[in-house]
Amino acid sequence: MATQHGARCIHNDWPGYGQQKRFAEDQSKNDWIFNLDADERVLPELRDEILKCFESPEDLADGYFMAIHDRLYCTDKLSQYTPYKPVRLYRQSKGRYSSSPVHDRVIMNAQTTTATLKGRIAHDSLRSFHHRIEKMNEYSEAQAADMMTKGRKPSKFRIIVDFWASFIVGYCFRGYWRGGLMGYIYAVNFAYSRFLRQIKLYEQHHHSIASKQSSLPK
Repeated sequence: MATQHGARCIHNDWPGYGQQKRFAEDQSKNDWIFNLDADERVLPELRDEILKCFESPEDLADGYFMAIHDRLYCTDKLSQYTPYKPVRLYRQSKGRYSSSPVHDRVIMNAQTTTATLKGRIAHDSLRSFHHRIEKMNEYSEAQAADMMTKGRKPSKFRIIVDFWASFIVGYCFRGYWRGGLMGYIYAVNFAYSRFLRQIKLYEQHHHSIASKQSSLPK
């Protein structure tokens, strides 16, 4: 459908979050890039704000931060919590995505100008609960591998506490309680995803030690 509207569609096998975004940057023919994932929607006020910015090219910053809000599944409500306000509109000559396989964030060059837009992006992060479980499984696997690479070691205390602490953070401090039943489900999902990455780090660390021991001469 995108090609019918004149879009150029390019396939690239998944190398990781940061690497995929860097591949997309390399395909751009223009300096300005606006990164929008397939499960995200630009809300009208953000659209109008971006258009207004480009009415005065001489006043443009090099990169723009914007808030991304989850749309609660099976509802029309946007979560009030914004975990991050990433740079999504930027000059490629002034910043690039990191090469991290887990984190997809634009890293702006030194001595660049940035601004924050007030408009929001709506994030439809769930297609189904089946999809959510698959996504948590894949992402926690990548997170554990990334922590292993950075030399992080598992903690039995974190394994026991992380789920309950993360539920309280999600439900109370992130404000998921405002979303009723679906907010409660989101808080549980958030807590379970944190628990998953801890037990997978424990698993990978155990396998690493066992592999080293088996390779020792007997």
